[in-house]
Amino acid sequence: MSASPSSSLVFSASSPRVRKWPRSARSTSNLLVHFRRSFPIVLASSGNESSSVGTDMSTEMDAVSSFSEIVPDTVIFDDFEKFPPTAATVSSSLLLGICSLPDTKFNNAVETALANSECYEQEKSSDRMSCFFNKALVNVGADLARLVPGRVSTEVDARLAYDTRGIIHKVHELLRLYNEVEVSSERLLFKIPSTWQGIEASRLLEAEGIQTHLTFVYSFPQAAAAAQAGASVIQIFVGRIRDWARNHSGDPEIEAACKGGQDPGLALLIKAYNYIHKYGHKSKLMAAAIRNKQDLFGLLGVDYIIAPLKILQSLKESVTYPDEKYSYVRRLTPSSAKEYDFNDEELLKWDQRRLAAAMGPCAEELLASGLDGYINQTRRVEELFGKIWPPPNV
Repeated sequence: MSASPSSSLVFSASSPRVRKWPRSARSTSNLLVHFRRSFPIVLASSGNESSSVGTDMSTEMDAVSSFSEIVPDTVIFDDFEKFPPTAATVSSSLLLGICSLPDTKFNNAVETALANSECYEQEKSSDRMSCFFNKALVNVGADLARLVPGRVSTEVDARLAYDTRGIIHKVHELLRLYNEVEVSSERLLFKIPSTWQGIEASRLLEAEGIQTHLTFVYSFPQAAAAAQAGASVIQIFVGRIRDWARNHSGDPEIEAACKGGQDPGLALLIKAYNYIHKYGHKSKLMAAAIRNKQDLFGLLGVDYIIAPLKILQSLKESVTYPDEKYSYVRRLTPSSAKEYDFNDEELLKWDQRRLAAAMGPCAEELLASGLDGYINQTRRVEELFGKIWPPPNV
């Protein structure tokens, strides 16, 4: 990876002091995070310059939110009011969470799905459970669309990950169901695994005006192919790549980053950001599997950062004062992306053969593991629906 000013340390102060709110000063209202600046004195920069805290005290949440959209990594429920998200994802994992709790605001969405007459009329049990699953996803997604101002991403069945036509058919089916409950396609994303078939499905769906969210991106070839396909959102799991690198070897992309003294997960996301912005792709980039605040500070400027609740709480409670001269640097900018150097092999027009040859063991293993996890969760939901169907009063 080429060196540039944007690859410098995130903080302009080498060891800034951070203070906590005293407990006596905290109230219930102070703990409600709306991801708006509670102290509107953080000066955001659109270039490489630092953004410094102004004349009054502010929080780290205020500062980082001026550079990237911070999204809570949570299945909502108890934390929804405490950290209300600006966007949301409805998935098999979320449905399992809803079904495991006796009383959430989304129970009715699932119960209504299980009472659906269209699903009831399916002769095969597998078709009936699949219908219930789709209805439940959409009903919960519609509820979320009424609660968040941004877009709702809906998981596409991972069992279709290697079936381009199957993915497209499933997305059309989910979109039809969303239309029935009056959720506009502009409010929706469809979350698709980044196999070659998933990337190709994304290209074809985007050509129809349907927004896609490509997930399980663990290599630059996947990220570049996704950008070339025109995916609306590309999600990279920073921490998972680091975890793999700590326990494995033999991946050229990982080893090149480590040899250059870089964290391989952060390096991939920064490289993907620079590629998207240098070559004018429309995709937005999402950082996931953030392990600590240093990860988050190292990615300021990326479009979305999914952060665990413990990090959000720490950001909200960490107060900065003007006398500390505490500054943040936007690490990722479109202007710095233009200075990034890519080699000829990285600028290929990606196709299935080239992608398969270029993906290293890290991407292959983590993609397979992610698919297995999604598939198992989907099956668990369908099995659970089979046990509790029909619901009361049906």
